[in-house]
Parts: sequence; C-alpha cells; structure tokens
Amino acid sequence: MRKTASLIVSLILVLAPGVAYCQPPDSIFRTDRVNALILVLVFSTAILLYTRWARQGRPLFLRKIPGLAAVEEAVGRATEMGRPVLFVPGIDELDQIETIAGVSILGRVAKITAQYDTPLSVPVRYPLVYAAAQEVVEQSYIEVGKRDSYDKDIVRYVAGEQFAFTANVNGYMMRERPATNIYMGAFFAESLLLAETGNAAGSIQIAGTAKPEQLPFFIAACDYTLMGEELYAASAYLSHEPLMLGGLKGQDFIKLLIVVCIILGVVLVTFNLGDTFLSWFKAV
Repeated sequence: MRKTASLIVSLILVLAPGVAYCQPPDSIFRTDRVNALILVLVFSTAILLYTRWARQGRPLFLRKIPGLAAVEEAVGRATEMGRPVLFVPGIDELDQIETIAGVSILGRVAKITAQYDTPLSVPVRYPLVYAAAQEVVEQSYIEVGKRDSYDKDIVRYVAGEQFAFTANVNGYMMRERPATNIYMGAFFAESLLLAETGNAAGSIQIAGTAKPEQLPFFIAACDYTLMGEELYAASAYLSHEPLMLGGLKGQDFIKLLIVVCIILGVVLVTFNLGDTFLSWFKAV
C-alpha cells in the first residue's frame, strides 16, 4: 500500500511539475492583524465594564433626547383629550434593525398608554411585524397589571403594499384625529405623506428614523425627530436595562476614542511624524 502511494506521488511530481503545493505557515499568529485584535479587546472590555457598572446601580450619564422625553407628555395630552395614540413602527420587515428598534419603543409607549387607559392603534404592513407587535403590546399591558384592558385589535394588519398602507393610515388620521402620532422605524417615500396628514389633523408628532433622506420631511412636519443613532439608543434610554446601557455606553466610549485618534493623527501628520501611528490603522 505504501509503495502504491509513493508511486502515485512520484507520477504527480513527474507529470505536473508546475503544480504549487501549500506550505505550512511560518506562524499560526498573524502579527499584521494585531491592531484589529487590540480594537476588539478594547471594545469588548468597555462594553463589559459599563454593563457591570449599570448592574451595580452606578449612575451612567445619557444625553437627554427631547423626542423621547416628550413621549409621556404626548400620551398624557391624548388622555386628557380622550383621543387615541397612533404608533407606526415603520413599514419594513422585522429583519431590519430599524423595525426592531421601533417595536422595542412600542413596548414602552404601550406601557404608558396602558397606565393611562389611553386608546392605542398600531397599523403594520407585514405579518411578522404584526405578530411581534402584538406580543410586545400584550406583554406591556400585563407588566403594568392591565391585562383585562388589552385588546388584540390594538395592532392591526393594514396592507402589504406601500401606498395602500399609507392611504389607510392617512384615512384613519383624518377620521379619528389621534392626539399623538409616533413614527419609529424605517420609512421611505411615504414619510412626508404621513407626517403632513398628521400635521393637518392637529396631532403632536414624534418621529425617528435612520434613513437620512427621510429626515428632512420629519423635521419639517413633526414636533420632535430622533435622528440616526438616537433611534437605536431609544431602547436603552427608555428602559435603563443594564445590558442595553452597557452596549450604548461602550459604543460611545469607542467613538470618543476614535475621535481622539483622528485628532492625534492630524497633529502628527501635520508635523510629518505620523508614519508609524498611521500604520496601525491601515486595513490588512
């Protein structure tokens, strides 16, 4: 058997002398990726450290976000007027991070409406978002002890087509005149149609999206607008859950570190001293 294997190898060497053979690497550790390793370690350490501090009850500073601070006031206004609150968790699928953020904020809003016994309406476009939103709203009502006040029709499937969904929601706004409209999630061409209709209905409007091309429309037509990453920070801001706070503060720390590195790099390059420093940030 060994002689046969040796013969086969000899034939391969004779017939294919140009074949390249894989050589074992000189080292199992790539020293040219040390910069990536250090960044991962620093990032992970920052998140774990802030999470631990949050669990210990140490106060962690979060910048005030006016749009989120106004949610309870807006729901209170709807309660005083005896009119409903409209919450639209975007028009995208559940596998999009903006939709997940919107559904998470919906949970907090549902708790407030449950406490105040304020009518809540949540139109959705996709079946998976419908199921997730129903579960979140029901859980919110249970947590505040208002299980009997929960109505499964709070979350309603409207339409799978973009502008059919928009027309339905706009019609609801003009008929029911909700006191508060909250748009949180991914929005596209319908953003201005929704916001302008809500404005015409006289509603307080709070919007949030990470789509930069839709932000100008929300800023122009809404009372408060969450821009970009403020939408993702909203869950931690509203819940103060230690794991979310740790992730949020860890990301902020890394952003601050990157800003410091950029400033230091500019200074060093200005004085022609930055070659070694810049080599640490080259993509490898």
